[in-house]
Amino acid sequence: MDGLDDVFADLYSSVDAVLLFGPSGSYYERFSAVEDVDVIVVGTENDLGADVFVELPLEFDDVAERISFGLEGGLEQGVIEGGDELVCATSVFDDEIDTVSRVRASADDHTGVYDLFAKSRAEPEVIKAVVELAIELGKKGQKGKPVGALFIVGDAGKVMNKSRPLSYNPFEKSHVHVGDPIVNVMLKEFSRLDGAFVISDAGKLVSAYRYLEPSAEGVDIPKGLGARHMAGGAITRDTNAIAVVLSESDGLVRAFKAGELILEVDPEAY
Repeated sequence: MDGLDDVFADLYSSVDAVLLFGPSGSYYERFSAVEDVDVIVVGTENDLGADVFVELPLEFDDVAERISFGLEGGLEQGVIEGGDELVCATSVFDDEIDTVSRVRASADDHTGVYDLFAKSRAEPEVIKAVVELAIELGKKGQKGKPVGALFIVGDAGKVMNKSRPLSYNPFEKSHVHVGDPIVNVMLKEFSRLDGAFVISDAGKLVSAYRYLEPSAEGVDIPKGLGARHMAGGAITRDTNAIAVVLSESDGLVRAFKAGELILEVDPEAY
């Protein structure tokens, strides 16, 4: 094994900072003792009391997603800058850190997706569950046919006040939550009917079949997108909700916050 330090030396040379994803206390202390290296801890909680900490809104099993969100969070907080060379140390096979990657931070990493999960009123797990549901529905459709769907997540009271029912509410007086496999099956069935789903901050299904009535004035959506996207974008401008929209025409999943489009996903590439 002699010479491995030389072989991997380029991996660590001339880096601007080290990002430690969920390190143990002893691991963090060892890195903190290294001179001339900025150490940034990334995790769901700052259990170590790290001086520089980037919060992950979720535990990401996928390492690429974990690192991408860590980078965007660092850019959002201003603790890293576009062009920085970074070493990212994280775990893949165990709870302990066992994998090291070198990445270059890019201003393009600042997409707003981190803000969608970390700074929205709704709980991050709820947002993730709704996005994943829309992606799954986009892949499979309804009985093999493409469908469109609109999910409004968070600030349910205001959303209900800015909408009206198109039909009976199957979730009235119920206590079911998005993310439950049985509930997701129900949502897929109801998605073929008109109207939006309204979901609370904590993921409770408040209503289906809602006709949204916000003002569309000043809402700018990409050309080619229709009334479902306009309504979703407008309601997020007038409330603290976010909107997740599955397009029936092009099959893409889009998320809106504060009246702006901040996420676009192709279900077939997910």
